[in-house]
Amino acid sequence: MLFYDFEVFEYDWLVVITDTDTKSEQVFVNNTQALIDFYNQHKKDIWVGYNSRHYDQYIMKAIICGFTPQKINHWIITKRQPGWKFYKDFWKIQFYNYDVMTDKNKSLKQLEGFLGHDIRESTVDFTIDRPLTEAEIEEVIKYCRHDVHETMHIFMEKIEEFQSQMELLKMFNLPLKHISKTKAQLGAVILEAKQPQTPRNDEFDISFPPTLRVYKYNEVLEFYWENRDYNKFLEMNIAGVPTVFAWGGLHGARRNYYDTGHFINIDVASYYPAMMIEYDYLSRNVKNPEKFRQIRDTRLKYKSVKDKREKPLKIVINGAFGATKDKFNELYDPRQFNNIVIGGMTLMVDLIEMLEPYCQVIQANTDGILIKLYREEDYALIDDICYEWEQRTRMELEFESFHKVIQKDVNNYILVPFGDLYDEKGKPRWKSKGAYVKKLDNLDYDLPIVNQAIVDFFLKGIDPEETIFECTELRKFQKIVKVSGKYDYARYGTKRMKERVFRVFASIDKNDKELVKVKDGSANKISYTPERCFIINNDVTGMSIPGKLDYWWYLDLANERINAFLGKGE
Repeated sequence: MLFYDFEVFEYDWLVVITDTDTKSEQVFVNNTQALIDFYNQHKKDIWVGYNSRHYDQYIMKAIICGFTPQKINHWIITKRQPGWKFYKDFWKIQFYNYDVMTDKNKSLKQLEGFLGHDIRESTVDFTIDRPLTEAEIEEVIKYCRHDVHETMHIFMEKIEEFQSQMELLKMFNLPLKHISKTKAQLGAVILEAKQPQTPRNDEFDISFPPTLRVYKYNEVLEFYWENRDYNKFLEMNIAGVPTVFAWGGLHGARRNYYDTGHFINIDVASYYPAMMIEYDYLSRNVKNPEKFRQIRDTRLKYKSVKDKREKPLKIVINGAFGATKDKFNELYDPRQFNNIVIGGMTLMVDLIEMLEPYCQVIQANTDGILIKLYREEDYALIDDICYEWEQRTRMELEFESFHKVIQKDVNNYILVPFGDLYDEKGKPRWKSKGAYVKKLDNLDYDLPIVNQAIVDFFLKGIDPEETIFECTELRKFQKIVKVSGKYDYARYGTKRMKERVFRVFASIDKNDKELVKVKDGSANKISYTPERCFIINNDVTGMSIPGKLDYWWYLDLANERINAFLGKGE
């Protein structure tokens, strides 16, 4: 495997390539023939980059085809055109590119920041209108090499993504060139989907599931039957829960709910794939729908025996849903997308109608509901009602019991289990959702000390002050800030900053300033950043906490969010 990254300037270009097998590095600076020779020696290898699906692979292909890197760079960066449109024969170039980027909203520098690594940028301006000096080229190589190494770190953090992709190629006997495709594109290939030559015009010709039984909340059905506007939504009270119905799903929850008792989280297992199979809601572009059923059944068989091959198959069956709304995917079929979502919502309303007289509904979403038993002995009755719904709808429900619910709203909650908070392997048994309380990982590590303080308070009764003031790890206090292209630049105090990504910490030092984003000369506050902060863009792993860190700012934010859960101060 070769990890690579291109940097392109007006008069110069370079690429750093690291070979994982030989642990060697190659650097090519303005040397077209040497790079082409290297490519010819390694055209059977997998080339790995970050955002390389949209950028770096086309720089490489352009060089191979005789174009200058500057021309294709201008096409992609300045004109904002997709690389594949630049030259019709790009697809003929054998280039096995794997893109580590799985979230287009997060840049490489942001992920480096979450990891606690160095996110400093080169001081060499990419818009410089002259050939680079030798010193400038050396500096660019240094930072380019750093990004290649960081791409390797992120690849290892997401190694299962790559393994799943490779496993799919093996399972379905597909050529290695498909390593370059997204999971959704690969799913379309596996299902042999093909868009019709004449586009369909039946996006809103929806059909409700034939097994549906809704009587009390018939207004929901009428809304989707009559509505043809994606911007419209329906707000109504369902079983005492304020609920919103839109084209992407339903969301309802009791606000600022905090209680103990016997709660049951009822989820539909593999809901959308099951509807695709049982109600013929699979994309009509699929050549053989039976193949989809076989993949689903094989996945369930693997899952039951804890066979790791179930994970790549899950990608295929779940991806077949989202791809129905992607115009550039062969599975594109917006009518079926609407049928799946509306079918899922209305069947969930069906279940709520049946359960409502015998329990309290706490929250609902498109594929599940959370209820509270009035009496412990009602469990068997709830089970019987759900069983009838399963038999009629041909869907399968999964039950999970919880002891306590702490719920701010539909998007922020903690479900506390009966018994221990952790399993025998030390894995948390509670469920949480939302930016305030979600479980963080190395590639999503923003204000972690605040999340920890809130969760520890609700789960363990630990005072937020204790969690925050006793922490000795600087990285836990980091806030990673990205100033998007919608803004002209970032400003720290009166200093205009060249960087776009920053690692900031709250400060008590009066000499420290506020970091703001500027557009058309107007300064705008950056969400959840302090009015006084210090910036550390080099590596902070293992770094001790400086005396000027403003612990109280983090404590105030944690208390503010705790109060938001409890409905105080709003």
